[in-house]
Amino acid sequence: MRASLVVIPTFNEAESIGTILDGLKNLDVDVLVIDDGSPDGTADIVRMHKIEVIEREGKQGLGSAYRTGFSIGIQRGYTYIIEMDADGSHQIRDLETIMEWIGSADLLIGSRWVADGAILNWSKFRENLSKSANSYTNALLSLGVKDATSGFRIYTAELLKRMEISTIRSEGYCFQIEMTRRAITRGGSIAEVPITFVERVHGKSKMSFAIALEAVVRITAWGALRLIGR
Repeated sequence: MRASLVVIPTFNEAESIGTILDGLKNLDVDVLVIDDGSPDGTADIVRMHKIEVIEREGKQGLGSAYRTGFSIGIQRGYTYIIEMDADGSHQIRDLETIMEWIGSADLLIGSRWVADGAILNWSKFRENLSKSANSYTNALLSLGVKDATSGFRIYTAELLKRMEISTIRSEGYCFQIEMTRRAITRGGSIAEVPITFVERVHGKSKMSFAIALEAVVRITAWGALRLIGR
């Protein structure tokens, strides 16, 4: 068994998952795909690449998929657990760069908003939405992390154990913020590594009004708890 496990949640990523898996074969990692019943045959493509896939019934959410994958990684004794998207927005070459930082912090975040980080092919609306979400998060929670919404990360298994991930409740992109907040409260050290985020070429973004609303409500509630010292 290798030291690092890459956990990839999927839902209708048949057009891109094969390319991601081919790239990961060149790295010293194991891969686990958590598929939420993709009707487009994503799971079949994963199996064709001889990669383990856990098929779940119905779309249960990003947070749920990561909690499942992280728990499996911990149970199997991996030292590092990596999360990345299946849509091609996270580049294999950037993962190689982030992996070079292993050992420097408990949580490594591939960041779009630090020096030398970049975004390709996003609309101004999406760019401003991401920047605003991170600004709002830091204004209320003072996390000190420039890209708390990034889903390109490497955790140590020891940090994940301390974080008690089974009690993380967020399901959408707010999951990344809640995980960042929990990592800090459990004494985890964090480093941000610049990446180039590339907008997906295939498929549709999973962003929705409900996902954005979940983030606003939860961040506001956490900010209120912080003000009263809880």
